[in-house]
Amino acid sequence: MSDVAVETATVSARRPRARVPYALFVPAAVGVVFLLLPLVGLLIRTPWRRLPALVGSADVRTALRLSLETASAATVIAIVLGVPIAWVLARLEFRGRALLRALILLPLVLPPVAGGIALLLAYGRRGVVGGWLLKDFGISLPFTTAAVVMAETFVAMPFLIVSVEGSLRGLDRRYDYAAATLGASRLFTFRHVTLPMLGPGIAAGAVLCWARALGEFGATITFAGSYPGTTETMPLRVYLALQDNPDAAIALSLVLLVVSVAVLACLRDRWLRI
Repeated sequence: MSDVAVETATVSARRPRARVPYALFVPAAVGVVFLLLPLVGLLIRTPWRRLPALVGSADVRTALRLSLETASAATVIAIVLGVPIAWVLARLEFRGRALLRALILLPLVLPPVAGGIALLLAYGRRGVVGGWLLKDFGISLPFTTAAVVMAETFVAMPFLIVSVEGSLRGLDRRYDYAAATLGASRLFTFRHVTLPMLGPGIAAGAVLCWARALGEFGATITFAGSYPGTTETMPLRVYLALQDNPDAAIALSLVLLVVSVAVLACLRDRWLRI
């Protein structure tokens, strides 16, 4: 072991352990309990003996498959569209950039039901774009699987944009300047220099985007409805089950919880530095 390593280890050993002030510990403990108690309640009230029967039905498997497929499709679309948007917001200086960012990130704070209504007004059969699609091409988007993907993309893509834009602002611009001095175009620099360094940021944003899309309810039920096998995702299935079969709703909620935790646990050490 080198002298520098020994000195570093000695300093670390002598460093006093951080103590949390009571003024911070108490609200932190209350916050942790507040966040974890609903999950504990879900685990306690889960009908474990009936769980295989409740989650093994064909309807549940179909809803889960549809949720996984649409959330994954929404994430892919969000990456294709969101990464360029994040680059524009992070690297270009132009008038109205702050307003554009606010409008793009509006779905973060917009009530999902309002987002669903906005999608209907834009892409519905009488919408700004939807009426034209129906009249000239015979394409009707609402209440289809495509509408589910659109609704999930609308509410989830801002999460990816925020993550990727933050990562772009944290990158050292000298790599871009060095590539430019060597004659590389902006597109070449983005593809071969910037994009590889953005990997962790894109992965983190994709995970957040996917998790948000998986749990989307309000915009989906407003714009796509709830049709088994076509638009009925797991959150919608949970809501409908809660009306007449609370045990089934609890079991389905547990499935969503397990899927989300599994994704975060698998990606945490590899891409998410948390």
